[in-house]
Amino acid sequence: MKKLRIIRLMICLVLLIGLLTGCLGGAKQEASNSENKIEKSTINDPARVIRPIEILSRPQAAAPDEYETATIIAEGMKQLGLDAKVKVLPWEQLSNVVWFERDKWDITGWQQAARPERLDPDEFVYNLFHSSNVKEGYNFVGYVNKDLDSIVEKQRITLDKNERKDLIFKAQEIIAKDVPFFFNVHPTVNYVYNNKVFEKSSIVDMAGLGIKNFWTFVNAVPKGEQKDLILNSNDNIRAVNPLYISGSVDSWATELIWDRLMRVGEDGLPKTWAAEKVEWETDKKVKITLHDGMKWHDGKPVTPEDVKFSFEAPMSGEAPAYKPFVENIKSIDIVDNKTLVFNLNNPNAAFETASLAKINLIPKHIWEPIINDLKTKPENAESYQEKVPVGSGPFKFSNWKMSEEIVLAANKEHFSAPKVNRWITRIVPNMEAALGMIQNGEINFLAAYSGDAKLLEEKVKASKDLTMVSSVDLGFRFFAPNLRRAPFDDVAFRKGIASVIDRNVLVDAVWKGYAVPGDSVISPALKFWKNTKLDYPSGGVESGKKILQEAGYQWDKDGKLLYPKGKTETLGK
Repeated sequence: MKKLRIIRLMICLVLLIGLLTGCLGGAKQEASNSENKIEKSTINDPARVIRPIEILSRPQAAAPDEYETATIIAEGMKQLGLDAKVKVLPWEQLSNVVWFERDKWDITGWQQAARPERLDPDEFVYNLFHSSNVKEGYNFVGYVNKDLDSIVEKQRITLDKNERKDLIFKAQEIIAKDVPFFFNVHPTVNYVYNNKVFEKSSIVDMAGLGIKNFWTFVNAVPKGEQKDLILNSNDNIRAVNPLYISGSVDSWATELIWDRLMRVGEDGLPKTWAAEKVEWETDKKVKITLHDGMKWHDGKPVTPEDVKFSFEAPMSGEAPAYKPFVENIKSIDIVDNKTLVFNLNNPNAAFETASLAKINLIPKHIWEPIINDLKTKPENAESYQEKVPVGSGPFKFSNWKMSEEIVLAANKEHFSAPKVNRWITRIVPNMEAALGMIQNGEINFLAAYSGDAKLLEEKVKASKDLTMVSSVDLGFRFFAPNLRRAPFDDVAFRKGIASVIDRNVLVDAVWKGYAVPGDSVISPALKFWKNTKLDYPSGGVESGKKILQEAGYQWDKDGKLLYPKGKTETLGK
């Protein structure tokens, strides 16, 4: 394993040297002139020197792809005259800083996980970039563009699919032009399961999601005495909270404990779940008929009042991450003991996927007093953790040991009861350890692996008991600049940095070919919605220098990058 790691780093270094020599960008003479200007500068203006930039990343053992990408970005930024350093933080600490201290960081490694409701582009283009989500919502980079706001609002009420596609294309063009994210790749997701433990026909492969999905977890059929589905995660679980959108592993558990009115099916389309029927009476009126006999895990019945409360709680602002999914709901009427009517402010093309299949149903008798109490405190519902989480879903909360594992037990009374007895996720930060565990049977489903994909494929081929399934990810990897802080508040600066990040190098050196270059929040897996003609910055170091020079940036006598004339560094002074 050590030899393989050394070889991997050597390949990365060779490719990086190719990147930094400027062979990837610009005309040769123009690049030479740019370089000479920097070398011969006599400017001495310390007040304009851009401060050291800190790039946050998870540890190499837990997320080698993210850490290696961070080091490549840091080296590229140094070639631009910046003092850039990688700072490693455990996932729970990193996410706390990024999410709750929004003005305290520069750049962070991040990923958008593949979730069923994200098969519709609304969540990515609206929640990540609409200005209403800057303060507390998912627009954590602080991006504001009123033209984009207008487009992503309009696509929500455009029911004609082709007209809506044009709007989604325009949104991608604006995002590529403004560079609020430094896009990296859409990985090829590689999941492995033990074919001696589970029937092959019961493992469900979803486009853009792979076999790690709700339908596999609920429908996996054990072959023999092993009745537990045992997975791994390289990230810690931060919360088991139905009103908080946090890390990907948290969402695995959340969608199993709490029911939703609809689910996104294996074909990528919304289908009924806790709702027995979903009927559109008009383009702004939706009638919901609940499934019979549903119960909360504490034994109390699920009622229409519970369902209404589940959608109204985010409206109050106590669950800001979920608020965008309910903003278009004007009112909810209870018709009888199993029927509700949702009245919308405007037609919503993504309502079934982005709202009915997104909002977790929560028990009013538990959460109403919690939310009422939180209204008198600075915290909101996102920071609250039940001692024993109570949902109505196909799995019940059983046990959670921080940094070790979470255990869910099958809810045998559920209308779609799981075939396994327990769903267990073990926290394994080290990828080599995770690979060993799927080989020796300590886990029977490799659900998180960011190590060497070729090595994984070789190990699977060497074992008749293991099956590997690969597909292009719906989600994506990126580094997020903090637009609240200079110099990242300048689009020209962001374009300069983005030009240095060669995504083909990342695919080859970091991902060993098991990824495709990223330039958008929309994955190539979503062929209908993906704009393939985006003008996203590229070209290497010299291209980045040219962009910066044209925007007024200069270099001092020591080669340090300076703000344009008239602007000085303010942070850290």
